[in-house]
Amino acid sequence: MTSYPPAVSLREVGPRDGLQNEATVPVGARVRLIDALSATGLRRIEAVSFVSPAAIPSMAGAAEVMERIERRPGVVYSALVPNARGAHDAVAARVDELEVVVSASETHNQKNVRRTVAESLTGVYEIVELASAAAVPVEGIVSTSFGCPYEGEVAPQRVAQLAGHLLDSGCAALSFGDTTGMATPARVDGLCDALEAARIDVLAIGLHFHDTRGTALANVLAGLARGVTRYDASIGGLGGCPYAPGASGNAVTEDLVHMLHDMNIDTGVDLDALIGCAALAQALVGRELPSAMLHAGPRTRLVRAS
Repeated sequence: MTSYPPAVSLREVGPRDGLQNEATVPVGARVRLIDALSATGLRRIEAVSFVSPAAIPSMAGAAEVMERIERRPGVVYSALVPNARGAHDAVAARVDELEVVVSASETHNQKNVRRTVAESLTGVYEIVELASAAAVPVEGIVSTSFGCPYEGEVAPQRVAQLAGHLLDSGCAALSFGDTTGMATPARVDGLCDALEAARIDVLAIGLHFHDTRGTALANVLAGLARGVTRYDASIGGLGGCPYAPGASGNAVTEDLVHMLHDMNIDTGVDLDALIGCAALAQALVGRELPSAMLHAGPRTRLVRAS
C-alpha cells in the first residue's frame, strides 16, 4: 500500500491566480473573499499581484487590498511580483512572502514577462536582495514545468536546473507550475526524479496543478506518493494564465480538501467553510465554477429518500 504524508500545507491562490483571468472584480469584493478564506483554517493565501494594471487589469489595487484585509494571526499573505519595482511595492504593503516566476520555456517567459529566462534569473537576485533587507522570504516558481503550449515538451532536467538557480539566488522555497494542465502522474514522477537527482530536498518542493485535462487530483496523488507536502489550489477552480492559451482553472481547493480528508491527511481546513467560500467566489465572478463540491457536495451529504 502506498504511504502518504499525514498532513499537507495548502496555499489558496484564488484571489490572485484565480481572479487574474476574470473580468475585474472590485477591491472590496476581493477583500471580502480573502477575509472569508482566512476564516477557513487556511494558513497560506496568495492575495495579490503587484503587476502593472495595464498588463493585468484585474490585479489593480493590490496595495489597497493588502491595507483593507483583516489579517489573521498565523496566516501568510503572499504576493506575486514580476520585478524589483513590484517587490518594493509589495514590501511597502507589508506582504508576508513574495513569489517570483521564471518559465522553463523561453517562449512562455517572453510572453509572460517579455524577458529571456536568463534575464528573469538575474532579476530574481535583485528581488531577493530587496526582500532580504526587509526580512521577507521569497519563493521561486518555475512555470511550464510539465510542458509549454508554445514549445511542447520541457525536459525535467531543465526544470531542475532552473530550480537550482533559484535556490542559489536565495529563494527560500520552490514551486513547480503546471501552467496549462499538461502534467500527468508519470510526468510528476519524472520531475521528482530529476529534482531528487539534483539533490533538491522534497521539503523545499511545492506543486501547482491545473485541471485543464482533468488530471489535477491524480497529479496530487502522485506528488503525495513522492512525499511532497505543499500544494496550491484555487477556490471554486478559478484560474488560468493570460499568456498560456488553453489554460483553464487550477486544482479546486474544496475538492482537494475533500479528497485529502477522506484519506485521513490533515489540512487544518474546514471543508464546509471552504464550500461557502466557493459559493461566494461564484457569486463574485457571476458564472458557474467547476467545483464538484458546489454541485454534488461532499460524499457524506445524504439525500432524503422519497
